[in-house]
Amino acid sequence: MLRKFILRILKPKFLFRYIVKSKAKSCKGKLSVNGFSTVSNNTYLGYNVNFNGMKITGKGRCAIGDNFHSGTNCQILTDYHNYDCGSKIPYDNTFVVRDVTIEDNVWLGNNVIVLPGVKIGEGAVIQAGSVVVKDIPALSVAGGHPAKVFKMRDIEHYNKLKEQKLFF
Repeated sequence: MLRKFILRILKPKFLFRYIVKSKAKSCKGKLSVNGFSTVSNNTYLGYNVNFNGMKITGKGRCAIGDNFHSGTNCQILTDYHNYDCGSKIPYDNTFVVRDVTIEDNVWLGNNVIVLPGVKIGEGAVIQAGSVVVKDIPALSVAGGHPAKVFKMRDIEHYNKLKEQKLFF
């Protein structure tokens, strides 16, 4: 009942932004949250971050650079169950914690999952439905399960737009 009342008074995107800003460790500013999103308390957000339904979980550090965009239903994980050295099978209640770094000007398509320990380089684009299990170099276009680089962006065009500060 209270939730319905709050949603009627506040527009959902303002509420979604409040939820993310109040939980994140830091946010440089200009945060747009257009779909329900949650972050861990060890999340660092750059300037002009755009979530359209993001879930960041785990005890590891998640650092997202400036001008980041996500599609709907994306996930970033910063820890996983310890299945190798745990005390039970298939896993126990211990975790392996690994940080995730996403550099400036990265775009994740819909339903992308980023696993612990990954670094996505500046200007990379990750295709919808991909699972990122290892580092993706700067200016790459990657996709699949596991995500693999299949194309590079035009570096001259990218640098020209960046120099002119033409960010969406």
